[in-house]
Amino acid sequence: MYRSQPDGECVGESYYSDAAVYASQPPPGGRRRIVIAASLAALLVGVVAIDRIAAAHAESRTAEAFQEGMGTPDRPSVRVSGFPVLTQLAQGSLRHVDITANDIPARGTTRPLPVTKLTVGLGGLKTSGSAEDARARSVEATAFLSYDDLSSALGVQISQGDKRGRVDATASLPLAGDVTVSVAVSAAGDNRIAFSDIRVTQGELIPPAKALLDKALARPIPLQNVPEGLRLRSVTPTESGIDARFTGTSVTFRPSSSSAA
Repeated sequence: MYRSQPDGECVGESYYSDAAVYASQPPPGGRRRIVIAASLAALLVGVVAIDRIAAAHAESRTAEAFQEGMGTPDRPSVRVSGFPVLTQLAQGSLRHVDITANDIPARGTTRPLPVTKLTVGLGGLKTSGSAEDARARSVEATAFLSYDDLSSALGVQISQGDKRGRVDATASLPLAGDVTVSVAVSAAGDNRIAFSDIRVTQGELIPPAKALLDKALARPIPLQNVPEGLRLRSVTPTESGIDARFTGTSVTFRPSSSSAA
């Protein structure tokens, strides 16, 4: 049912009956709770911001030490995990730090093999002492070595093999054509990658091709451009390169002192 507009009231104005509900101010206790909640929220935001600044400083310091020590063209990516970081710094140990670096050059070897990508996870990293000395409770790292870089270092074309733990090596001769062999790869001492169990899969292994392959594969190739203190545990051929896995308990941001080959 429609209700007629009362006399003296302008059309278009809102009409409120006697039963209209009016908003009232919150009681004093409610206002105090609102103020306290807002203050706590502002304090939390401030603490998080300060903690993030501390984490960024630790990340920048670690990245700078790594770049200077390892000679990388660009600073690595560094991420400090865990909250709050300020508490970890006060205790002198960061819970976990991840480092990712690209294109680490190889120097001082007769067969320089750069590391295409290196990822390092540092658990329980001590924050006291030199920034170049990263002492941690546990260290795990993976160095990715692309087949292109391996091929340049060895002088023969390296590609993925058709069986687990193996790669193909192809020697190209101007007149005799290509000779391809299947080779097993494994971790050797002093952070080196060894090649063994060579099997001809294509072509004829004539003396010039054999000499070329022997020169490339007879001796293990060292990985000297990983942080000192890491120890090579395993190597795994993948579709685009080799993953070399390392462990350690204390690393220094300078190239490994493995013997050159």
